[in-house]
Amino acid sequence: MAIGVFITQLFRDVRSQKMRTALTVFGILWGTASVVLLLAFGKGLHASQQKAFRGLGEYIVIMWPGRTSIPFQGLARNRRIRFREADARLIKEQVPMIGNVSAEYMLWDAKARAGKKEKLIQISGVWPEYAGMRNLVPQEGSRFFNDQDMEKRRRVIFLGPDLKNDLFGKEEAVGRMVFINGVPFMVVGVMIVKKQDSSYSGRDTRKAFMPSTTFKAMYGREYVNNIVWRADEPRHTETVKKGVYKALGSKYKFDKDDKEALAMWDTTENEKFFSAFFIAFRTFLGVIGAFTLIVGGISISNIMNVVVEERTKEIGIKMALGAKPRFVMSQFIFETLMLTSIGGLLGFLFAWAVVSVVPSFNVEDYIGTPTISASVAIAAIAVLGIIGLLSGYFPARRAARCNPIEALRL
Repeated sequence: MAIGVFITQLFRDVRSQKMRTALTVFGILWGTASVVLLLAFGKGLHASQQKAFRGLGEYIVIMWPGRTSIPFQGLARNRRIRFREADARLIKEQVPMIGNVSAEYMLWDAKARAGKKEKLIQISGVWPEYAGMRNLVPQEGSRFFNDQDMEKRRRVIFLGPDLKNDLFGKEEAVGRMVFINGVPFMVVGVMIVKKQDSSYSGRDTRKAFMPSTTFKAMYGREYVNNIVWRADEPRHTETVKKGVYKALGSKYKFDKDDKEALAMWDTTENEKFFSAFFIAFRTFLGVIGAFTLIVGGISISNIMNVVVEERTKEIGIKMALGAKPRFVMSQFIFETLMLTSIGGLLGFLFAWAVVSVVPSFNVEDYIGTPTISASVAIAAIAVLGIIGLLSGYFPARRAARCNPIEALRL
């Protein structure tokens, strides 16, 4: 019954203060929409940039040979280290907590020909597990090369999508032949289009990949250009690094603490910085939206103070007839929360409409796809609830403390 009384009184107040109530609800609407949209766009931008960053690979370490900088066991410093494919196998066999490993040969000026089309391309000779580390995902109906291709040194090749378009246009490439420096190779796979904002040897979309055994047989290379590896879990990367220095240091006779003997690009460190930056960025956006919502809360508090002034005599009559201060306080808090809820609901609907429309403008490459996740909704509801409660509490407390005798004199 009390709820019915509260609702009746709320509608009466709204009718008497239509413009003020509308502006107050709009303030909550705008504040809620600001919080939700800022967090949604922040999440979308974070996901988009993370996807582009991981186009290089997820939690991988790219390793190049360097020169020793510390004398070791009677050997001079400044000795050159050079990797062989056997070093990748050594790492995989001897280093604990290693996940995936691949040696990588590179050729920068291979001549590729398909039909009448010719192009100078870059080729990498790698192991099958390289594809998973570097996010080289085959298109439907195609594949990356496998262990049998490696073992039998098959002349098979995997193309980046841009390279495939340069050589074959819109025609199907899988199953067709491409000549690399005059040697025929069968195309077994084409990579899906991916975002990639960093690289160590050019964009994957314009490269070709073949089994390392085939590459070595064709070009007679003794040394690999680099080794790519990944720990079994990202948190083990530092431990695996130490194991790699120890294993290769023992083979090539250099101090395991000589950081110049091996050059490593640890993408897990970039990932940590990247994640920390975007968490701070999204928090900043959320704070901005929350302050906008606080402004709306202040508006509600002001209008409820005005309502208390206008209804002072009514409050006095109710208390004189036996209404408890708790009843009076509950009534005003209820009215405040109702106004806050209406504004919040409208704000959510507006934000949802904006988020639904944005993908139709094809701007995902620039701002990502904004997403209203459960965490965003919970955060907005929590902020909205706190602001609504605080906005109504102080006017309600003031109303509950009215002296009935003094109120009836007004």
